[in-house]
Amino acid sequence: MSFDRRDFPADFAWGTATASYQIEGATDVDGRGPSIWDAFTRVPGAIADGRTGDLADDHYRRFREDVAIMADLGVNAYRFSIAWPRIQADGTGPVNPAGIGFYRELSEALLERGITPYATLYHWDLPGALEDRGGWLERDTAERFGDYSGLVATELGDVITHWITLNEPWCSAFLGYASGVHAPGKRLGSLSSHAAHHLLLGHGRAVPAIRAAQPDATVGVTLNLYSMRAATDSAADRDGARRIDGLTNRIFLEPILAGHYPPDVITDLGEGEWFDRNPAADAADIAAPIDFLGINYYSRHTVAAPPLGSSVTGAAAGLTYPGSEGLQLVDTGADRTQMGWPIHPEGMLDVLELAHAYRPDLPLYITENGSAYPDAMVDGEVEDEDRRRYLEQHVMACAAALHKGIPLKGYFVWTLADNFEWAWGYSRRFGLVHVDYSTQKRTIKRSGRWFAAFLGGPAGGAG
Repeated sequence: MSFDRRDFPADFAWGTATASYQIEGATDVDGRGPSIWDAFTRVPGAIADGRTGDLADDHYRRFREDVAIMADLGVNAYRFSIAWPRIQADGTGPVNPAGIGFYRELSEALLERGITPYATLYHWDLPGALEDRGGWLERDTAERFGDYSGLVATELGDVITHWITLNEPWCSAFLGYASGVHAPGKRLGSLSSHAAHHLLLGHGRAVPAIRAAQPDATVGVTLNLYSMRAATDSAADRDGARRIDGLTNRIFLEPILAGHYPPDVITDLGEGEWFDRNPAADAADIAAPIDFLGINYYSRHTVAAPPLGSSVTGAAAGLTYPGSEGLQLVDTGADRTQMGWPIHPEGMLDVLELAHAYRPDLPLYITENGSAYPDAMVDGEVEDEDRRRYLEQHVMACAAALHKGIPLKGYFVWTLADNFEWAWGYSRRFGLVHVDYSTQKRTIKRSGRWFAAFLGGPAGGAG
């Protein structure tokens, strides 16, 4: 299948995506309070290379340079996240003017270049003071998130019209409170599902708060969805795929788009009594009408029940599924990225079709898609052909989705520039732009030149 930009609508959003803690640095200036990631990176052994996001890409000070790079790439959209502790140091109270001022300047710089801001209100950097009071395990955090969302929309609604409430609540809940490989580093088993509920409730509080502040806002949420397969046609493997699909995809899709939790997932978790005690009104609040759904797509899960017939890939990725811990993700022989994630471009179409089936009228965006490879700078260039090919294959999958009538409205590459990759520290590079962390020099990689050429940006060249 051949394709080019003309196969996409003229108003299609082509962008890159980032997250505040991963790129901003400046963690202790201008009134920013500590986040759970500031604390987690100081836990011995928590981060692969023992480093922190204290400097990261120094985007807080260098954002104008980064916006100029985006313009050179030819993107017309930029998805970034707002650091909650930059706005409210302890997660409560009035707005910090310096924090709001930074995101205003960033948004204005984007608009001056014809780039539409897409702002994510929560990309994992919870104020540490709220975690000290229980974090997402407590219902009050959802209420505070609603307040914060309304404040930000009030302050920035004249320069930001596209809002994403949460990024990947699965990671926040299950990597943060079940496996403990992400901040805040708790290992609480099925109790992590309480965090999942409060994250969803926070989304439900944020949507009307944003609309009250900015009636013409476009509001959505981003979920990380996985294409799902059973390793074999055995009943055990098929049930395993059902369980992992439930704990990964349906536990978030169904409350948001269908107004209820999937009963089989709550049973698998063993948390029916706790979920039954929540107010009945929670369901309607979580299902507050949204204008779009963002999907982060990276890979496919192939699920097997023990005993295994092939090597395991899931354990190394720190994946945890409360109530279904014995299940495994298996290696099917597909090519993998440096993260160990199998490459299945056709899986992107799977997850788009999955979401589309719930709400055929709902616009969809791929809000993240990308790959890590051990990039090498040679003679001032990074010839990351593997990443270029990965992106081309996944953009082709977007074209296939449009051909099938799926209302896909945009595609955002993860990520603009190499940065702090959570528990991997700086040992994994996802960027279209190489960052020399010792000098902060930015260099557009081969993949970035390909993307720019596809979009018609000035940075496009041979590649």
